[in-house]
Amino acid sequence: MIGHKSKFENYQRALSRLTEGIAKYDESNDLARDGIIQRFEFTFELAWKTLKSLFEDEGLTGLNSPKTVLREAFSAGIVEDDELWLSMLRDRNTTAHIYDEHLSIEICNNIRDKYVSAFTELVLRISLRIGGEEKL
Repeated sequence: MIGHKSKFENYQRALSRLTEGIAKYDESNDLARDGIIQRFEFTFELAWKTLKSLFEDEGLTGLNSPKTVLREAFSAGIVEDDELWLSMLRDRNTTAHIYDEHLSIEICNNIRDKYVSAFTELVLRISLRIGGEEKL
């Protein structure tokens, strides 16, 4: 199996788990909030690494950071809203150092209100790019 296809399947599974968590999300439950944040981190990592693998399979190398991969995805038309994805990257970087309950609630709300739909849109765009073989 080609590398990006395996990563893409893992990404889709992670997104499914994140979506399940969001469906049960309750701001008052700090354990659930921590779980959502962890699933978000995992999903984000798989998203950019799937894109990196896709670009490498297409012959594009030298994309070694999430920011460069996201910028290339925007340039290639795979990601429409580069600012949203860069905001996602900032939140992802912040989650490693969260000690503030209000900030973690804000990030969970971003995940629920903005990021899950962007992750879902990415599934569709990658599917189109690789031939529509994968399904969510």
